Amino acid sequence: MRISSRFSIAVHMLSLIYVRTYLLTSEQIADSVNTNPVIIRQISRLLKKSGLLDVKRGSGGAFLLKDAADISLYDVYKAVEVVEEGELFHTHDNPNPSCWVGANINQVLELILLKAQTAMEQILQEVSIKEITELIVQRKNASNASAEA
Repeated sequence: MRISSRFSIAVHMLSLIYVRTYLLTSEQIADSVNTNPVIIRQISRLLKKSGLLDVKRGSGGAFLLKDAADISLYDVYKAVEVVEEGELFHTHDNPNPSCWVGANINQVLELILLKAQTAMEQILQEVSIKEITELIVQRKNASNASAEA
């Protein structure tokens, strides 16, 4: 099971908006993400609804409503509605109730999978958009240094 790409696109968008000193249109953001501007606008609506960004009318341009250090990956994860509460993993339907494994697998597995989702969400709460962009800058600087060598 994979998490929707809306999450990584939203992180990309917020990181890009944070590092730019000017307002970006959905077309400009879409160029960096390498997707259609319609997808950027759809995700922007979700991020706007969650109070993470807004879009200037007229000539356009997206901007953060919070400091990047105050936007966690968990905030983004919740904003783009990747999964419902406690629903990251799904167990298979209709295991055989006549089999003692089939009769008990989902109840046991659901407890473990809920713990796994909680652990993942905790990690997402600990990382901010600012931290993500700092890591991107480090990688950029490292590749520039190796290209110059």
